[in-house]
Amino acid sequence: MRKLTTAFLALALVLTGCAGTAEPPPEPSLTESSTVWASGFSADATIGVTLPQKTSESWVPAEGMFKDGLKDAGFTPMVLFADGGVTAQQRQILDMAEAGVKVIIVGSMDASSLGEQLASAKQAGVIIIAYDRLLTNTPDVDMFIGYDNCMVGTLQGTALLEGLDSQGEGPYNIELIAGSPDDQWAAVFFDCAMEVLQPKIDDGTLKIPSGQTTLQQVYTDGWWPVNATKRFDVILSNFYSGGEQLDGILSPNDYIARAVIDTVEEAGFGIPVVTGQDSEEESVRWIASGKQYSTIHKDTATLISETINLVKQLQQGLEIAFTDTTTYNNGVKIVPAYLLPPLLVTKDNVCTAYDPGMWPGKAAAETPLCRGE
Repeated sequence: MRKLTTAFLALALVLTGCAGTAEPPPEPSLTESSTVWASGFSADATIGVTLPQKTSESWVPAEGMFKDGLKDAGFTPMVLFADGGVTAQQRQILDMAEAGVKVIIVGSMDASSLGEQLASAKQAGVIIIAYDRLLTNTPDVDMFIGYDNCMVGTLQGTALLEGLDSQGEGPYNIELIAGSPDDQWAAVFFDCAMEVLQPKIDDGTLKIPSGQTTLQQVYTDGWWPVNATKRFDVILSNFYSGGEQLDGILSPNDYIARAVIDTVEEAGFGIPVVTGQDSEEESVRWIASGKQYSTIHKDTATLISETINLVKQLQQGLEIAFTDTTTYNNGVKIVPAYLLPPLLVTKDNVCTAYDPGMWPGKAAAETPLCRGE
């Protein structure tokens, strides 16, 4: 996880560097808990939740889960999506603070663009929880809850090696894909995966015919699959036109994985070992059929349940046992973090990894593999 500290400090320096003669930012530090934590608050308090636009399967069910979970815990929920973009989320934070909420759970649209609004909320005595995405360049965030995203990258790198090993002896030709440069976790996924892969690149087990190995070379703007497939069209025509075999692809998520698999197949190649993330329904089916090698499951219901548990502890004035108090540097401070472990899913465990009553459990349960056919 050490790469997180470097990445977020670098982000802070970039954003402050334009000032020229401005004083350098203070060294980030782990701040003391706000006094409001110790005093607690009413058991029926209003809790605000502001989430980004509904752009992936993991965000869509979050609204109902938060509303139901907070009600069941005795709180009054105020759950909103920032469908109008960053400005809508900024307004939501201010409105929630004015409405007297005790906690605001923020799944940010843009992690670095909410500082002024968060400062206003903190002045009103609101506790700020960064949900799934770390809020950056602000001192006004009390804690972060999410999945261990370095572990995501580690599992993706490990899965790629295991999948390649199952195909026979190397060396293996692989290509690399990272997420969008404006996503704070894209570099984390990639860097932590490369910690696993780099030794095998160094000893010649893994070869990258394109030579594209840096983040700047392998980023996928906007996480749009079309940007990855355009890049792979060029890679395949320039580096695999002499009969070379493409054995594996490090893909950061399922949407990109499926698009690139289709591109490789359409170009006349066999199906390489391809990683993913998010347990999207179609990818779960592809894993069960052997078309995609792996995904990473970060269960939304579990994350929301644990977030509500944090709110309950705050309400009771209890001390929170954070899992990481040294790593999550947001450019201004070290934010104490409560991290959940992600789950690697392959064909070996796809039938048992999910609740069969929910997606992607339904997607797995309906496949021939999981039906025992």
